[in-house]
Amino acid sequence: MVTTKTKATKKQSKTKLNSTLLNYNAATVKKVREQMLEEKHLSTVSDFFKVLGDETRMKIIYALSRGELCVTDLAIALEMTQSAVSHQLKLLRMANQVKSRRDGKSIYYSLDDQHVIDILNEALTHIRHKISEVN
Repeated sequence: MVTTKTKATKKQSKTKLNSTLLNYNAATVKKVREQMLEEKHLSTVSDFFKVLGDETRMKIIYALSRGELCVTDLAIALEMTQSAVSHQLKLLRMANQVKSRRDGKSIYYSLDDQHVIDILNEALTHIRHKISEVN
């Protein structure tokens, strides 16, 4: 078992070794370290992109960016089973990317907020720009 003190000592030794072996700009490194995101934010952003990193979930998110839909409509529009759509919607709900509302026997899904659409649109703009550079 490695203790916190041992981990800190190893990190200091590694930093000291790197600083003696490498030519680097100390002011730049200090600035980057001071401005680095906190671990909890890095983890949350990483989790957000992991959720969006699945093609099936992206199809659902894109469909929901066009408006509120029920599971049946999503399944037919995306040519998927209701079970598969429901499973992905559950993951998206748990990740706070979609919300639901009940209307009688039906449950309708929509994106949780405008930020998801904004991020999707920004990603599409970037992808289209990169594709146009290649062609």
